[in-house]
Amino acid sequence: MAEQHDDDGKRGVLFDVDGTLVDTNYLHAVAWWQTFRRFGHDVPMSAIHRTIGMGGTTLIEHLLGTDRETGQDDAIKDTHAALFSAQWPSLRAFDGARDLLLHCADSGLAVVLATSASEEELAVLRQVLDAEAALIGATNATDTGISKPSPDILEAALETAGLKPDEAVFVGDAVWDVIAANKLGMPTLAVTTGGTSEAELRDAGAARVYRDVRELLNAIRAGDVPELIKGARQ
Repeated sequence: MAEQHDDDGKRGVLFDVDGTLVDTNYLHAVAWWQTFRRFGHDVPMSAIHRTIGMGGTTLIEHLLGTDRETGQDDAIKDTHAALFSAQWPSLRAFDGARDLLLHCADSGLAVVLATSASEEELAVLRQVLDAEAALIGATNATDTGISKPSPDILEAALETAGLKPDEAVFVGDAVWDVIAANKLGMPTLAVTTGGTSEAELRDAGAARVYRDVRELLNAIRAGDVPELIKGARQ
């Protein structure tokens, strides 16, 4: 017999930002590539791109290995941040990003940003999105000290919204997003705008994959995304 539990209809949606709502992934890849070169590391840009979505320390460890000179890590992260900040004036939200956030909020869903971006970068990204009225909060690696693919950021976002994992979904663009949500038993609605293919996202366990947030928004409006119908449960 299926487990019975009360359902007050409370639902929410957590959003990754980089590569999902704002077109930044390739800018991050270039900034990391330039940074590694400055520190004497010749890391292929294709390898860097596949790690975008991880937090800085996790990304560095993944690309340079556990036997690296860890004393450089903070300087590497600071250099990446400085190089990426030069791109802030040109950052643009994806078509439909603001509309999607507002539509979810207007539908009665709790909307929270959950990102590996730094506090300073997150403030810039929120300005780019221009959808503060839709948000009940935002969490990043600063809140937990641990970034994706660890689920800590998502757990903090759920706490912000007062939600349990089965009362929310995560919208992201990277395999790391899907892995983090999977660890909590929370479904991921993925988009391919970060440069990860539909096949890779599905193989990682994404519940549904969309070309971009505009296509996701259209699907929600058509009633084709049961995970985002307020009151529905998996």
